[in-house]
Amino acid sequence: MDEIQLLKNKNVVLGVTGGIAAYKVVDLTSRLVKAGALVDVIMTEAATRFVGPITFQALTHRPVVTEMFSMYQETKIGHVSLGQRADIMIIAPTTANTLAKLAGGFADNMLTTTALACRAPVLLAPAMETGMWQNAATRANVDVLRQRGMILIGPEEGRLASGGSGAGRMIEPPQILEACRWLLGRKGPLAGRRVIVTAGGTRESLDPVRFIGNRSSGKMGFALALAARDRGAQVILIHGPVQTSTAYGVKKVPVQTADQMHAAVLESMGQGDILIMAAAVADYRPASSARQKIKKSQDSLSIELVRTADILQAVASRRNADSRLQLTVGFAAETEDLLKNARKKLAEKKLDLIVANDISATDSGFAVDNNRVTILDADGQDIALPLLSKREVAEKIMDCVAAKLKKMNRKNAKPVGTSGCE
Repeated sequence: MDEIQLLKNKNVVLGVTGGIAAYKVVDLTSRLVKAGALVDVIMTEAATRFVGPITFQALTHRPVVTEMFSMYQETKIGHVSLGQRADIMIIAPTTANTLAKLAGGFADNMLTTTALACRAPVLLAPAMETGMWQNAATRANVDVLRQRGMILIGPEEGRLASGGSGAGRMIEPPQILEACRWLLGRKGPLAGRRVIVTAGGTRESLDPVRFIGNRSSGKMGFALALAARDRGAQVILIHGPVQTSTAYGVKKVPVQTADQMHAAVLESMGQGDILIMAAAVADYRPASSARQKIKKSQDSLSIELVRTADILQAVASRRNADSRLQLTVGFAAETEDLLKNARKKLAEKKLDLIVANDISATDSGFAVDNNRVTILDADGQDIALPLLSKREVAEKIMDCVAAKLKKMNRKNAKPVGTSGCE
């Protein structure tokens, strides 16, 4: 299940209402189509004042619905057929007027009528002026729609059409797409499972200004969290300081130091079925941290370092028959003897899978968007992947995780053959 397959051939009904943020929905439409979705656009009359229907028709290669009776030439009534075949309905931007109509059950245009007929998940992306968003009537409508099961994403704070700034800005298309993927993946192979993922590096303080760290960007861990989410898992993402922050549908637990990550993992361990340790945790930290900035006063500076707690070793010692944790995945970031060192770590930490990557390569590893890894199974199976984007690598790893978990559960039920990635 890669990024394209989750949306490929899915029927997406995209409702566009009359707000200035309608221009952003052009980008959203393009992203959905590129991901393989079949997109049917419904525009309110007001929406056509901001963006022309021909723009969406050019992107989707499908007719755009703008009038209540424009689809009666079909054998089925338009709003019923669209609502019945939809895998998901997105309304973006969702104006205050449309929120009110949806909450009241109105069916006075093709968009609201289709929403009433739709039995698929409905995702709303509100956009309006701050005063309108904060108005008690709007808040009541939002509460009603949430109680009925509709999912609202945003709005966020930022610059508004009026020139002012505040809450009411429509959330950006990439986040809407991530929310769409989360909704579509809720019944995936990891539905009902809880996955703990660690990401990024840690920072070990020398003084209030300086720290010891590493080059980990956290991109691999974030990609794994999203891949687990897309398979229906509930995800806890424990991450160090990172520039990447978007992870819709994922519970994020930010930490700074190795000790903090150690405590967060052990605290979360009892809640998880799967642990994926993708973080680059510091092996050593300064024995002490200066309270004031260390001044430059001599030619050399000696710093005593002490070992940090071994998180995977702690997990292995606590993992037993009574533990909920069923599967543990580690990472081996090496500069030499890649597979030898990875196999040693796989055995010593009692891991089920380990992902080995050569971080000395210039085209993969830390601080870049690509990775080249080998997935090693405790049962002896190795899978070498070519250079791929980190999102693609994450998809491959999660395929192995899902297959491994399935075989482990089957083996516990009755004897089967060897386990590994399918």
